Amino acid sequence: LWHSHWVVLGPDDACGEGALKVIDIPEGAKPRLPATWPGLPILIDSPGWDPVIDEEVVEVRVPFANIAVVEAANFDGVASGLRVNANVHAPLLCVTDVFDVASGDLSLPGKVKR
Repeated sequence: LWHSHWVVLGPDDACGEGALKVIDIPEGAKPRLPATWPGLPILIDSPGWDPVIDEEVVEVRVPFANIAVVEAANFDGVASGLRVNANVHAPLLCVTDVFDVASGDLSLPGKVKR
């Protein structure tokens, strides 16, 4: 069983040497977050959009009120497991068992298309 999340990843050796985690939102910080943010103190979104997978192409149609917010963004696709820790900042979500990276090297080559 799998489902998709949108996350911001960054390095954290607490997850293992050279490993990635879902970035924490520091206490008191007020980042701009999507309306579908689930309320956790991490940069994650669970919008419920279903990706359409056709061989080597993954398409996700995302409604934005203002596309300019993401037009300059780059992205990559990662199929992996997430280890959930008991403490929300232990860190809460560590990337584990990376099965595939769309670019092959996490170089963030993806661009938003209209």
